[in-house]
Amino acid sequence: MKMIRLKGIFFSLVIVRLLISCSSNESEYTAIPESPVQCDLSQVPYAKLSDYRFFEGELKNLIPAIGVLPYQPSSELFTDYALKKRFVWMPNNTKATYVSDREVLNLPVGAALVKVFYYNTVLPGLTTKIIETRVMIRKSTGWIFAEYIWNPEQTEAFLETASTSRTLTIQQGSETLTFNYRTPNTTVECNRCHGDLVTQQKTPIGIKPQNLNWNYSGTQNQLTQWINAGYLESNLPSSITTVPNYNNTALPITDRVRAYFDANCAHCHRVGGEAQVHPLRMEYTDTSDPENMGVGVGALHTLPGYNGRIVQPNNVGQSILHYRMQTTTDLFYIMPAIGRSVQHREGVQLVEQWINSF
Repeated sequence: MKMIRLKGIFFSLVIVRLLISCSSNESEYTAIPESPVQCDLSQVPYAKLSDYRFFEGELKNLIPAIGVLPYQPSSELFTDYALKKRFVWMPNNTKATYVSDREVLNLPVGAALVKVFYYNTVLPGLTTKIIETRVMIRKSTGWIFAEYIWNPEQTEAFLETASTSRTLTIQQGSETLTFNYRTPNTTVECNRCHGDLVTQQKTPIGIKPQNLNWNYSGTQNQLTQWINAGYLESNLPSSITTVPNYNNTALPITDRVRAYFDANCAHCHRVGGEAQVHPLRMEYTDTSDPENMGVGVGALHTLPGYNGRIVQPNNVGQSILHYRMQTTTDLFYIMPAIGRSVQHREGVQLVEQWINSF
């Protein structure tokens, strides 16, 4: 029996495809006693995260059950310095299909995406604290969102539809940061990033081939890992675009900033996105044209003291985009509009270097 080792967890190609307990047909649910994962599409979202059985042992250890596959995009969305763990699970005998490099993989009905937000430098004591877990599940009618908030004891996470907030103090490098961490309202706020104004559908964001086309765990490409786990059709094109890691300082500054915008801005600044009215197209494949990143382009929102350009080449002080990224108090101008309470210093510095490179 061939085994795949992913971050210390062994996945059997045989067992992964057999020990599954969620039918992709909502009208035909069959519980298999040996199955580690429970995902009855007529019952989800469950009241507790543990009800899905995505993880083995103590829930807070986040040890994926058989068939729950860790993954990570090459460039990540910034969320108040939260660390993130991501997992995918699919029902028995189902696979994702490739659409294009820039479009999310087409996951089958019954598939689930799990995203955990946590910190490991919470003060006092530099402790680890899991804040929230977001679960996206594909039903026959489309994707649904489920938000789970972890209890203080870190023993369980409970379903919550309303936005929540808490004050956190963390050690971030040499700084101590205190901020208000908010979780989204699943009825309204999730749609702002995941909704499409053209198709009127909700979709995942991070599982694009161009984001997964790198070696996240060990020496094997993530797309190959998905194929070997039985989660992806093997008919991929021979060459796939790869979005680079914007933290890689060895790369050209333009490549890094394009990757940053793709991860942090493109879900809204694209055709069909919430901000499609603005003259920005931030998806990686669109930003080979600097104008799509706002270079020399007039902004729809004027800002007192600025000359009206989204990006004024070689002039950070006159670039509205820079102001919107660095502010934390001007809620009319802050970007991204949700999911950020503190300044992403490294991201702001990256954009400053890029603006000054013209």
